[in-house]
Amino acid sequence: MNANFVFLNSFTQIDEAAFKRLQEITSYRILRKNEIVAREGEIPSLSVYMLISGVMRAYISTESGKQYNKKLFVPKSFVGPLTAIITKRPSKLTYETLTECKVIETNFETFLGMCKTDIQLSNLYNKVLENIFMEYERRSLELMSLNATERYLNLRKRIPNIDELIPQFQIASFLNITPVQLSRVRKKLNYKHMLMKN
Repeated sequence: MNANFVFLNSFTQIDEAAFKRLQEITSYRILRKNEIVAREGEIPSLSVYMLISGVMRAYISTESGKQYNKKLFVPKSFVGPLTAIITKRPSKLTYETLTECKVIETNFETFLGMCKTDIQLSNLYNKVLENIFMEYERRSLELMSLNATERYLNLRKRIPNIDELIPQFQIASFLNITPVQLSRVRKKLNYKHMLMKN
């Protein structure tokens, strides 16, 4: 059975006919490392992505050029500047690949048009939006209530090999700490691990 079909059915029940209709408006792509799919300050294309493999990020830049990672996307995530696409205004975030990524790309407006006549796809869209909202809330609460070590451990739980996938400064930016702070957190955890083994 198609893995993407199984994944979409984890949100809501769609039959194989609805999945086939969805496949007709999607395309498989491989994105290079450091490829930007939407840029801050620009009106984006109408493309949204389902991430099959790799890591992507959404970040904001300050006037001084410093970048802050708002979100890290891992398989299977839905990626794209939805607010900018819906409002037809410039994106407030840049969306970029941090590794080579395999994605399923679709045109958001085409998909939305299908949702008006296909109840299964409409239900899928609603469930995906609910999931995005819950993830946003989880991330906000994590930043407010957890310390740096707890946030790092949570990230490693979601992405076990994160330290091998992307540079330390990218991880630190997502955790809202400096690379030096992250280095201290990692050393402290490694020290505790060594003590437990002895």
